[in-house]
Amino acid sequence: MTLNAMEIKPRPFIKWAGSKTKIVKKLYKYVPKQFENYYEPFLGSGAFFFYLIYKRGNSFKAYLSDLNEELINTFIVVRDHVDRLIALLKEHQKEYSRNPRKYYYYVRDKLNPKDNVERAARMIFLNKTCYNGLYRVNQKGKFNVPFGRYEKPKICDEETLKIASWALKVSKAEIHVLDYRVALKKAKKGDFIYLDPPYQPLNSTSNFTDYTQEGFSEEDQKKLAEVFNELTRRGCKVVLSNSDTPLIHTLYSKYDIEKVRVARTINCKGEKRTGYTELIINNLKWV
Repeated sequence: MTLNAMEIKPRPFIKWAGSKTKIVKKLYKYVPKQFENYYEPFLGSGAFFFYLIYKRGNSFKAYLSDLNEELINTFIVVRDHVDRLIALLKEHQKEYSRNPRKYYYYVRDKLNPKDNVERAARMIFLNKTCYNGLYRVNQKGKFNVPFGRYEKPKICDEETLKIASWALKVSKAEIHVLDYRVALKKAKKGDFIYLDPPYQPLNSTSNFTDYTQEGFSEEDQKKLAEVFNELTRRGCKVVLSNSDTPLIHTLYSKYDIEKVRVARTINCKGEKRTGYTELIINNLKWV
């Protein structure tokens, strides 16, 4: 597929809690003018990666990773086997239209994918049809989000998938299941890194950061801040997003912090989706 990133805008092919789609322009003002390598070790929907491709084309090599195995498998399949993936999603779309609720629970609870392409098709199908596009697993690692009751969900977005596949190829993206500390071991002076970890909860009832069985605790936030400091010492250029909490302010107090207003689409009640602030932290003055 011959495309030009400046003419056709790559965008996420899945919904994801905490996706940065609505603040990518605010993040972009912190992107260095030049960098050869880009690291994103909390990949999620990849919204910022796709925006970088839109703005910079194939001027960098991408190292993309996450601990969510299903997510990473899906990105690899989109990069390498997008045509077969699209064919399978069209089949899901057809079956879903016959009996949405029944077919959703069949795919969620009973379907046993035979290979990685079928696994990716299953994940995208569930993402497009489950409640609020959430990804959540129980202690056994089993996806357990209920039916979403959408009118006509677009299960197979062929154009978006093909453009995403192209974006992953032109950036020569290396895509792996890795802990962020392992993923960043090779990062060197001048490399650009975007960190978008599971957020520090605003309160005890707002915690929805368990996208993997391990979760992300307050202690994990402190360890991430230590890695941020180490990357700064190495001369890496780092931008980080997190929630607007006292802990995050304290951990990154010596760096530049910007507050940005956001909507929380994860909340099922529209009136509770507005009025939030998040933090964008960068170390650009220190490297």
